[in-house]
Amino acid sequence: MKTAIILGVNGQDGYYLSQLLQQMEFSVIGISRNESNTDIRSYESVAELVKTTTPHYIFHLAANSTTRHDALFENHATISTGTFNILEAVKNFSPLTKVFISGSGLQFVNMDKPIKESDSFEARDPYSVSRIHSVYAARYYRKLGLQVYVGYFFNHDSPRRTERHMAKKISEAVKRIANGSDEKLAIGDISVIKEWTYAGDIVEGIWTLVSQDDIYEANISSGLGYSIEEWLITCFAVIGKKWQDHVILKNDFSPEYKILVSDPSIISSLGWSPTVSFKDMAEMMVNQ
Repeated sequence: MKTAIILGVNGQDGYYLSQLLQQMEFSVIGISRNESNTDIRSYESVAELVKTTTPHYIFHLAANSTTRHDALFENHATISTGTFNILEAVKNFSPLTKVFISGSGLQFVNMDKPIKESDSFEARDPYSVSRIHSVYAARYYRKLGLQVYVGYFFNHDSPRRTERHMAKKISEAVKRIANGSDEKLAIGDISVIKEWTYAGDIVEGIWTLVSQDDIYEANISSGLGYSIEEWLITCFAVIGKKWQDHVILKNDFSPEYKILVSDPSIISSLGWSPTVSFKDMAEMMVNQ
């Protein structure tokens, strides 16, 4: 039986990836960022895990997905130092292990057009700095002979999201309103366009990437952009209501970006594409 370690198993991506690997009869070792005996911030702790398990795959998904400055040290320790700890442990104790490192569309220069993997990085916030650092670490260890993959994620959602993410914030409010709530949902700029890909599809893309040995960096994303307003329309349509009757627009809100979409040509060339549509995901999140 093959073994896989998932760091960040309690997040939505870790959950769906764990489900996928178990369906393929992997033995999955799940490591939570906050609740496990392995501390990703400690080389000794990570090295002991790798040394004793010699896994076939390691998936580094652990992170606090926020660009806030006050998460600077947490994300540096988890993303940047965590990546070095994993790669050094693999080099020393399990050099045949394939390693997947998650990246983000937020770490690229954003010119309001589809972002390619070859586009320049931009250290726009502490989160991006940590992500950029981890990619350069991956490239360095690749030169040392390790198989290290980087998948750049754009916005993706599922019923397992928390309400601090827009898709879940809206879908949960829609459910409450369907059940009789008279609340008003306060939202900022609803013209912002981003991807709304299903997380269950994204982990299939991760598996597609690590299952081949020619391409090591790819956007794992749909390339399909929809506005927040379109998400509002679609979610409220599920319960037969209009969003305008239940939403207050905040005029003093300034978004981080106006458009954040990808060019998914590389991952598409490997045969992967999402299967759950925008409308299907809205129905899934409102109805579950």
